[in-house]
Amino acid sequence: MSSVLLPSSHSLTVSARIQDRLDRGELTPQQVDEFQDFLHQVEREFLQHRIITANAYTAWFRTGQASDVELRHFIRQFSVFSNQFLVAALLKVINSPTLQQSRASREILLNELGVIYRKLDGSVDASAKSDEEKDREGDPEFVSTTGTVDGGICRFRAAHFEWLTAVAEGLGLHYEDIGQRKHGTATTLYFCDELQRLYGSDDPNIAEGASFAVENWAAAGFWQELEDGLTRIKQTRHPQLRLAFFTWHNRVEAQHAGHTLEELEAVYFQPGFERAKFIQGGQEILNAIAVFWDGLESDRQHRIGL
Repeated sequence: MSSVLLPSSHSLTVSARIQDRLDRGELTPQQVDEFQDFLHQVEREFLQHRIITANAYTAWFRTGQASDVELRHFIRQFSVFSNQFLVAALLKVINSPTLQQSRASREILLNELGVIYRKLDGSVDASAKSDEEKDREGDPEFVSTTGTVDGGICRFRAAHFEWLTAVAEGLGLHYEDIGQRKHGTATTLYFCDELQRLYGSDDPNIAEGASFAVENWAAAGFWQELEDGLTRIKQTRHPQLRLAFFTWHNRVEAQHAGHTLEELEAVYFQPGFERAKFIQGGQEILNAIAVFWDGLESDRQHRIGL
């Protein structure tokens, strides 16, 4: 089972996979100790980054007090990030240094585009779900939170951007109003460009650091804050609001984080791994993430774009 990294008071420790390699003599005690030291550095410099531990915008959003105008601004900016992420994800696939890493990257990209995860045990969710359950948990016809895209089915309506479009429709926005660069503010576009430069970098060490930071940022709680705020708004003002985009991501991001930890374990002990570049990639993408959220907070405070 993959370890999931979350900001907490507990230090990161080597996984059972690394312990097994040590027991088999594939790694020396010194190598494992150095890897543990590296994980401690990752925890300090990535998982304790202030945009993970203290995001002012999502903390406010969680209260459910966003006005309709503020909601539309948020959805428009988030849609630009979500859609432009596809470019960075494709660059990550293209620049993957190994076939295994290419496949791991394609798992994320193809699922974003609408390939449904196929459960590895071959089971299907045959239970009948109400419309409310489908919105909260995802329609089993179009989504799954576990498995692999290998052998999965592609459906247009399973594309993540189509789910986000459904959220936007409930607020009076339409497909043509969201997702394109022309809809982004300067801070949103800066984040998108940094995603391409770092997450999609052709330097594998920079890309690995950025990927690890992005996936663990996504698993660290901001999706829950967004879901909490939107759920309150749906309950009090907009019962028609469709939240599957946010509820599904809140449930699935831990799987992505697990993939990146396994990938890190695989590359760390390979020749050519550069610890400093890995840390650089992660720090720079987290700073770019902070620019995005700080931009939304500044827009809110100064009523820019509202």
